[in-house]
Amino acid sequence: MATTNWTIDPSHSEIGFKVKHLMITNVKGVFNEFKGDVVSSPFGFATALVNAVIVPGSINTGSPDRDKHLKSADFFDVEKYNEITFKSGDLKQVKDDQYIMTGELTMKGITNKVTLNVEFNGLMKDPWGNEKAGFSLNGKINRRDWGLNWNAALETGGVLVGEEITIQAEVQLVKQA
Repeated sequence: MATTNWTIDPSHSEIGFKVKHLMITNVKGVFNEFKGDVVSSPFGFATALVNAVIVPGSINTGSPDRDKHLKSADFFDVEKYNEITFKSGDLKQVKDDQYIMTGELTMKGITNKVTLNVEFNGLMKDPWGNEKAGFSLNGKINRRDWGLNWNAALETGGVLVGEEITIQAEVQLVKQA
């Protein structure tokens, strides 16, 4: 069966997250370096296979001190683990433009199954004739499942950093010739 190959356009995509801080607000961040490819049928994305690689050392939360801590062994340990990978498994269409994607997310050498909500935002040709596809993705994971355990107890109760991480991504794919 024929397939269509796509790659992530990093200049028009964003992979980010948010997490509770002090149990009262969300802190957001993005990864500035990532790549990925998608193999789909010529008829759509219902059977697509996704492979993505994120460079955790490219984390940017807007605070250099926090980014340095996140890169340390307390969190991502980027000197030892320089990639976060995602490989899709099942992709289930739930509505015309809505999908549920499961896959394997590997961080710090630990692989766990994750589920992401995927919204297909459409196909479009750019001014140079390149075919593009747009997607919005989101999901939640528990950071402790990947050994991201560091935290600090607060005097008033609770903890400094929440365990639940919300993943948010806007991805633009470009069709390969």
